[in-house]
Amino acid sequence: MGKSKVLVVGGTGYIGKRIVKASLALGHETHVLHRPEIGVEIEKVQMLLSFKAQGAHLVQGSFSDHQSLVDAVKRVDVVICAISGVHIRSHHILLQLKLVDAIKEAGNIKCFLPSEFGMDPARMDHAMEPGRVTFDEKMVVRKAIQNAGIPFTYISANCFAGYFLGGLCQIGRITPSRESVVLLGDANVKAIYVDEDDIAIYTIKTIDDPRTLNKTVYLRPPENILSQREVVRIWEKHIGKELKKSTISAEDFLATMKGLDYEQQVGLTHYYHVCYEGCLTNFEIGEDGVEASELYPEIKYTRVDEYLKRYL
Repeated sequence: MGKSKVLVVGGTGYIGKRIVKASLALGHETHVLHRPEIGVEIEKVQMLLSFKAQGAHLVQGSFSDHQSLVDAVKRVDVVICAISGVHIRSHHILLQLKLVDAIKEAGNIKCFLPSEFGMDPARMDHAMEPGRVTFDEKMVVRKAIQNAGIPFTYISANCFAGYFLGGLCQIGRITPSRESVVLLGDANVKAIYVDEDDIAIYTIKTIDDPRTLNKTVYLRPPENILSQREVVRIWEKHIGKELKKSTISAEDFLATMKGLDYEQQVGLTHYYHVCYEGCLTNFEIGEDGVEASELYPEIKYTRVDEYLKRYL
């Protein structure tokens, strides 16, 4: 059985560029959608050219041109969407729904992986405003996929290591201090941290695996299920000293949202659910889900201890 042909949408983004790299590394014929209106975004152009040099096919397509999306989809077997929803969320959902329409019309896709890669939105119906908008919009996309009868795989990647481990789980920090840390509550709530390159490899491994079809794939590498306090302890061991610690209660943490802009408030509520509520680890995976490190034990994922060494 041959490997699937893959189309990556959002291939120059934070996760998308890693998915392109992983797809090529695992031997898939890889196509990368790019907008004709890319203009003078030189870094994106150079990234696309580097993909081409590595063997990827660059496919021109525009979300304002439905037929161009259909034509791009018809080239492949699998579509992976990795467009970012950070900046303009209503725009993010609109683009994905247009992609769903194109996949439905093309009629040839054996699996679609929408832009998820975080918390499982199906388990976040209790989420607070304004952060719940992220999960509500992902569920709109899921409903459209399922109503269109498109085979799917959802990737629940939990915490991006760069955003969480780099700052020792403190919001607004992406490099670890050698002096102090603010602990979130008692800092004993477990979360799950996954190296972004590992997220990409696990994602590509799923696309020819019948065990993942029409399921949610949870990335739960067992040695990376740690509390903030445990993450801090690993960093302290690396630097050979104990950090000065202060704490912020859940109430005070939520109070810091006042006066912040909308996007910052969204981010803070996500942090609250992860670090105070433990939303990533307070449930068992059911029959509609599978766990990536169990499916692919051959992948030597990056441990937290190893990941933090890069900051020394």
